[in-house]
Amino acid sequence: MKTLATLRSVIRFERIETNAVERRLRRAASVEDLRRIARRRLPGGVFDYIDGAAEDERTLVANEAAFAAVGFRPRVLRGLSGVDVGSQLLGQPVAFPLVLAPTGFTRIADPQGELAVARAAAGAGVPYTLSTLSTRSIEEVRAVSDGRLWFQVYAWRDRQLVAEMIARAAASNYEALVLTVDTAVFGRRERDVRRGFSLPPAVGLKTLVDGALHPSWTFSFVRSEPIRFSNVVGRDGVGDGASPVTLADYINQQFDPALSWRQVEWLRERWNGPIVLKGIQTVADARIAAEVGVESIALSNHGGRQLDGAPAAFDLVAPVADAVGGRIEIICDGGVRRGSDIVKAVAAGATAAMAGRAYLYALGAAGERGVDRLLGWWRDDIARTMALCGVGTVAELGRDVLTLE
Repeated sequence: MKTLATLRSVIRFERIETNAVERRLRRAASVEDLRRIARRRLPGGVFDYIDGAAEDERTLVANEAAFAAVGFRPRVLRGLSGVDVGSQLLGQPVAFPLVLAPTGFTRIADPQGELAVARAAAGAGVPYTLSTLSTRSIEEVRAVSDGRLWFQVYAWRDRQLVAEMIARAAASNYEALVLTVDTAVFGRRERDVRRGFSLPPAVGLKTLVDGALHPSWTFSFVRSEPIRFSNVVGRDGVGDGASPVTLADYINQQFDPALSWRQVEWLRERWNGPIVLKGIQTVADARIAAEVGVESIALSNHGGRQLDGAPAAFDLVAPVADAVGGRIEIICDGGVRRGSDIVKAVAAGATAAMAGRAYLYALGAAGERGVDRLLGWWRDDIARTMALCGVGTVAELGRDVLTLE
């Protein structure tokens, strides 16, 4: 009897989980776990489109390595009664200092695509940025979200198209425009080249084999409505993805390589809200951005997907913060994999961090529930990291908590 009592005290039978998504997430504890699950569930070409970057992918690696190279200087016995991870961004409260980045063609990861991500962001209390090349329209996303929405714009050759999309965003109560400025030409993403990847995925022998090996994704894909660039459907002279096209060819055909600082003035004439410039990669350009009067910049190398060898986003935060002197908000975009990375970005001088690839892993792994789980982890990570560093509020974060030289 004593042996039986001892066994009862140490043996716990795991509850049988009937929900397939929860079973998938049960063993996940990090972004890397979500990446592993997504890699198993998604066809190879789809996963590589999400996971890959330009050329040798050195900048992709550098984005994460920059965070890893900096540690914390934890303070103890600070008498903290609690930690408040709330912050301000563009003059409005945010549950924690994060913005979800724009990602094109999100529905290849999950049929709900942008709708799922927008709902998760609203639930978590953080802004979501809808891509110009989204697979759900400006209006569709607003219909499912009462949260903060930003709209990303590119410099299309068809300026009237941009003006119309801006007007639609304003009518749908989007808060800010995010002008992406690092795509004068398209980066060479060699994983996509090797696979002959197109959007939407072209059906050939390799696609059929890959689809058979990933039946849950394939079943969802074929049962869903066709994937299109929803914001430009029906526009003459602008492809909407009805026919397979490589993203490089599409962008090089449709986007204006002559983008200049005059574009900011053009946007100001048509938009009354905040403007964020995404793709600033030098102190010199950060200074110009502050002078032309935009509200925020996103230090970004497009997740390493444009110029391989561009500086890591986190490495730019401190020098840019020193240069612009609080005249402009700074968002650090690239390499965020943990809530502690968000803490590092803010402590170095950023207003917030931005993340895209990480939530695509979550979406590919477990749909909307995966994105919910990721954002919950990060919020908890931030609170735990701040508590262990002896910092009670986001406003108190400074470089004194980092091992920055």
